[in-house]
Amino acid sequence: MSFIKKINFRFLANLQIKILLLGLITIYSVQTSYADPILANIIEKIKPSIVAIGTFMPKRNPRAVFLGTGFAAGKGNIVVTNAHVIPSKLDYEHLEQIAVFYRKGKEEKAILAKVVALDNEHDLVVLKLEQGQLPPVKLGNVSEVREGQLFAFTGYPIGMVLGLYPVTHRGIVSAISPNIIPMLRSQQLNMKLFRRLQNPYDVFQLDATAYPGNSGSPLYDIATGNVIGVINKVFVQESKENLLSNPSGISYAIPINHLDKLLKDKGLQ
Repeated sequence: MSFIKKINFRFLANLQIKILLLGLITIYSVQTSYADPILANIIEKIKPSIVAIGTFMPKRNPRAVFLGTGFAAGKGNIVVTNAHVIPSKLDYEHLEQIAVFYRKGKEEKAILAKVVALDNEHDLVVLKLEQGQLPPVKLGNVSEVREGQLFAFTGYPIGMVLGLYPVTHRGIVSAISPNIIPMLRSQQLNMKLFRRLQNPYDVFQLDATAYPGNSGSPLYDIATGNVIGVINKVFVQESKENLLSNPSGISYAIPINHLDKLLKDKGLQ
């Protein structure tokens, strides 16, 4: 359903964005010299499943606000993203609703969606499209993932600055480690971290650069396109303000088995 013909997304024209764009162009130029036809085919297959996640409010300016990335799963009528991408409260008084945005040919499309499954512990949420379907991804087997293997993820690294055109990055799984980042000072400990210490689970650490807009991007096998994880955070080495101009190059993904269990528990598979 296309209920808006043109979306006016928020555009942040600052020096950090320009530096990042130049970096992306440089990386793309270098990588095209070593183009992988198999990966190119997989990206072509994956892109129709990728959506931007945000909210839509008819009388807001801009009407559409971008929050992260998501991907179609199941039978194509559900979309997966990170729990932290979805706002805890919506402005129902002014008709604010969750929506997914994507491009089909030359048209920008938007579909309203609602939360049908939530797993805060593993930072996952499942949205159900109010109507229509998208090409779903295929979930892979986490037990086959090994450190050193090369994977790719596709999403919107800096929101809508690049338009509704998903961007792909790739990198190896550099470590499979507990979801606890060591704290240098006791002041950094909080109740959320204590809960993680009680119920730790492994995550995929990647040597690929991701950005806040990549939250919810699928991490997939470059040979098959099978999704084995969901990008959910980036290691910040200095401050959030420097994340765009000076990224750490370390990202993390939630293994897909947690999503598989959530979908089965809710009867969404």
